[in-house]
Amino acid sequence: MSLGPYTYVTLSLRPESTPHVGVSFYTPNLKVRAGLLLSNPRPYLEFSSHEANVHISTTGAGPVTDADLAIAREIFNAAARYLADCECLHAEQSATTKDATDPAA
Repeated sequence: MSLGPYTYVTLSLRPESTPHVGVSFYTPNLKVRAGLLLSNPRPYLEFSSHEANVHISTTGAGPVTDADLAIAREIFNAAARYLADCECLHAEQSATTKDATDPAA
């Protein structure tokens, strides 16, 4: 079963617990951007669709810390892995589709 594009947002509230928000983007309409806020110089990363936005910036929206650098490296490495996995699966799927439509195969 294949669903159409969508964004899934959940909010969990439990007594005496920290609220938990989950955002899952399953859409080609996702926009990703990064930059530097000039009013209070700090970097930001934003993921957005029509249904939800996720903003990431430095700890307490303040100066860049060693922990912020570590998280930025984790994001970079995870994005590189996501790209590599997408490219690999896309190539495999393209080859399978080509084989299925090739009359010589």
